[in-house]
Amino acid sequence: MAERSTAAVDVADNSGDKPLTAKADKATTDGVEAENKVGTHKDTERAEPESPARAAQPPELHSGHKLAKRYRLEECVTRLEGFSSWRAVDEKLRRAVGVHLLPADHPRARPVLAAARSAALLGDPRFVQVLDAVEENDLVYVVHEWLPDATELTPLLAAGPMEPHDAYQLVSQVSQAMAAAHREGLAHLRLHPGSVLRTESGQYRIRGLAVMAALRGITSEHPQRTDTEAIGALLYAALTQRWPYESNAHGLSGLPKGVGLIAPDQVRAGVHRGLSELAMRALVNDGATASRQEQPCTTPEELAKAVAAMPRIRPPESAFATPPAYQRTNYQRGTYGQPPQHPGRATQPVPVPPPPLQSRTGRALKWSVSALLIAALGLGSWQLADTLLKDGNQSKDDQHSQSTGDGLPKKGPLKRLPIAAGTEFSPLTAPFSGDKASMAVDKNPNSAWITGAFYGHANFGNLSNRADGSGIVVDLGSVKDVSRIEVTMFRQGQTAEILAADPSTDSTPTALSGFPQRVTKLDTVGQHIKVDIKKSLKTRYVLIHITELPPDINGNGYRGGISEIKVSG
Repeated sequence: MAERSTAAVDVADNSGDKPLTAKADKATTDGVEAENKVGTHKDTERAEPESPARAAQPPELHSGHKLAKRYRLEECVTRLEGFSSWRAVDEKLRRAVGVHLLPADHPRARPVLAAARSAALLGDPRFVQVLDAVEENDLVYVVHEWLPDATELTPLLAAGPMEPHDAYQLVSQVSQAMAAAHREGLAHLRLHPGSVLRTESGQYRIRGLAVMAALRGITSEHPQRTDTEAIGALLYAALTQRWPYESNAHGLSGLPKGVGLIAPDQVRAGVHRGLSELAMRALVNDGATASRQEQPCTTPEELAKAVAAMPRIRPPESAFATPPAYQRTNYQRGTYGQPPQHPGRATQPVPVPPPPLQSRTGRALKWSVSALLIAALGLGSWQLADTLLKDGNQSKDDQHSQSTGDGLPKKGPLKRLPIAAGTEFSPLTAPFSGDKASMAVDKNPNSAWITGAFYGHANFGNLSNRADGSGIVVDLGSVKDVSRIEVTMFRQGQTAEILAADPSTDSTPTALSGFPQRVTKLDTVGQHIKVDIKKSLKTRYVLIHITELPPDINGNGYRGGISEIKVSG
């Protein structure tokens, strides 16, 4: 049951926590949101009517049935409106997958196939990936990732409101992901707590992009506005543990009837003011705007920019152990040797230290001890001076080791060098994610260039056309003196190195031989790489070269990438 709760099919409707039946009215089952919003938005999602004569019955399948001699059906998790969804096993790759099934003559079969194939081309790891979309033997089926280690927002919100940092991460990651999807012409139209998952690492994954709406026959005249308002509803629920409309939905209580859409910080005390206003900007409806009357966010791109403009909300600091209260002692001025004063309590005599030695022997001993102390202080001072002199010389040596090749010390602190472009290094084949290469040099650690998934071998699937690996080539625009290179990897455990082209190179090298200057050795690296270059490195092109990938966190082969590259000089 745990696996089902965390990775259940993305088409189940959670409105009111009641299962949807095939006879239910679509206008109500496809979104209590559209029916009960305060001042219902005219452009909200709507379900296309389906002709009863064309309504197809779900195929009669059972556990153990195999599709394409590969996908073995294990458990049916949803069966409604002529289609069914299953938890299955990909016997070829030995991994769990999810499968949507519907007859080929189902009125939504073609839209589902088209939506699945479009979503598969996006290849963004922030979305649950579509792995296959096939029409075969009078069946249409869509295979997608199954994430048993991820948790839906539904049970997370049922446990209570989120901390401000968690809510901030939710709206930031989801809005950025949906902005990227809309730039590729893809909409979700069914964003709700059941379609957003949180992994153990705190990353949010969105499932059902385009496919969920196609399965339910949902369309929208203004899809960007629909998805933006849905993100606002998610943020509202995260802050208040309430659904921002009058009806209960997704296991959450709705707002009191007749009060309208009120700001989250008016629903629950202690809500972060900035996030409260952001939710209202995304949920703007018939004049209900944020308290500062800022412009509403009508697209995920606008919402993502509004989140980025906010002061960053840091995670809560761990509670430190409270130090014990200061205890006053008897060793204080005028009280040494005096018993503590406890009225009404018998006092015990406190021993008094003996008087100082007054005899000739005592005076001799006292002078001997004094002489030893003076000698020790003298020796210590000499050693301290010697140490300081050595440190001073060492400091000069360190400064000399940081000097440039011409023997002159560097002038001032290091400065971040501007990067003209970042391109994917794919010497033997076409780039698999070339359009995302700029994300590794956009100064945004939340975006990344990510490789495709490779199976069987960590060295890019042991494919001959990937024998030279991949990576990102950084173009500094002109030859620069490089003193430091910092790289944030998309995932730790990648085998990588840093290479540089000769200063005479005037175009982006397309082969490893074009990067003869070795900055670091080839090795397995962690999440961050930072290298300070003591000798002068003059170059225009720097290559972050990856030769082996770590296992994907979801068990889908091997996958890696680069989140951010910073070059200083």
